[in-house]
Amino acid sequence: MDQYGSKSNSSSELAIFKLINQTLLHINNKSSVCGIFCDLTEAFDTVNHDILISKLEYYSIIGRTIKLITSYLSDRYHRVTIKTSHVSNCTSAWELVKHGVPQGSILGPLLLLFYINDLSQLVKDIALPVLFADETSFLISHSNSMTMMQDLKLVLEITQKWFKSNIMLLNYDKTTFMQFSSNTNFRSKVNTKSIVCKINYTKCIKFLGIIIESSLTWKNHIDYVNSKLNSLGYILQS
Repeated sequence: MDQYGSKSNSSSELAIFKLINQTLLHINNKSSVCGIFCDLTEAFDTVNHDILISKLEYYSIIGRTIKLITSYLSDRYHRVTIKTSHVSNCTSAWELVKHGVPQGSILGPLLLLFYINDLSQLVKDIALPVLFADETSFLISHSNSMTMMQDLKLVLEITQKWFKSNIMLLNYDKTTFMQFSSNTNFRSKVNTKSIVCKINYTKCIKFLGIIIESSLTWKNHIDYVNSKLNSLGYILQS
């Protein structure tokens, strides 16, 4: 299972477990392993309606069901109202929503899952996809570090082409990759200059609310939880 969220037995905890468990298995097998963590710019708002409908039809969602979904997405309007205590309300004109799925709805996240589902199929032979709504990540491993690096670049090339063809925006400033190791003194063997697009190397990342380190020591996450508990304790005492 590559997709998590908005369906039964697919919680964020299971997505985290799969990523961490597979990483540990690769490390125990003495394999080089790294993760790519993609940041999508306004994923819910950039879903193309025509592409979405064609994908739903590919998954055999047809007849009255597809007509209902098409009607649900069509002829939606929105506007912005700014309310302040100092000046009178300022409201924009109504504008037609030409793309995107409604956020805060029950159906919106599920439609996004259908939209990005085929991405995992493109890379599953060379990487482990872990997708949770707009959180898109890939785990790449190989016994040879050079081969792993080649797979890393290939996954990036495939995802770049997919995002472009599906009219979605990849935020390169916040898209990162991490090389995992159980040795805290380990130095990355990844040559960042050889990567085809400009993404950042990191030793620590927040994934579905959990802070993951390249050494998997959990020190940063423990410190993060402690700071939250200290703040809560202060509020309860005051």
